[in-house]
Amino acid sequence: MQTRDRIVRSAARLFLTRSYQSVGVGDLCTVADVRKGSFYHFFPSKAALAKAVVDLHADELARRLAASTVDGPADRLLAVADAVTMIQTDFEKQFGRIVGCPFGNLAAELSTTDDELRAHVAAVFARWEAELARACRDAAAHGALCDGVEPDRLAHLILAQIQGLILLAKVSGAPAAEIAAGLRSMITTHLREDA
Repeated sequence: MQTRDRIVRSAARLFLTRSYQSVGVGDLCTVADVRKGSFYHFFPSKAALAKAVVDLHADELARRLAASTVDGPADRLLAVADAVTMIQTDFEKQFGRIVGCPFGNLAAELSTTDDELRAHVAAVFARWEAELARACRDAAAHGALCDGVEPDRLAHLILAQIQGLILLAKVSGAPAAEIAAGLRSMITTHLREDA
């Protein structure tokens, strides 16, 4: 594994299990087994590293969504629930519990303290919501959504539901399977029965 990648992956793990604020550059270097000079060679600051961590998680989510096999527009929406659940299940296996959404965790922790990093996380959420909106519009165009369901609003609700379910699972100790059940239930409520 290349040095930069090792630093990013080590930071991703530490930010999920501890928090961004509680992890210092020294901690990151120790876990990644690099010297501070190597860290600063790749990242001018911890905030720059956090952006790389956000991008790593965003790429993984995009990869999971792209790998989903779907038969139609309704299945495309349900594939979102499956992709999120697979990621949370992987975290649950790795850490023994739900540790939260990497984007949601950073957003909650930094939204009032680091505007540049907040904007980076917000951009990831915006891209994710735009992708959901495309899927919802496609479902509407194919008659898969219930009458009166506004596709862009549904996309926003799905994103909010994802974040809320992950947060609730994190604090209650619920398993990833509950995230899947909640997301699928919310999405299917907005789909026609014959979709």
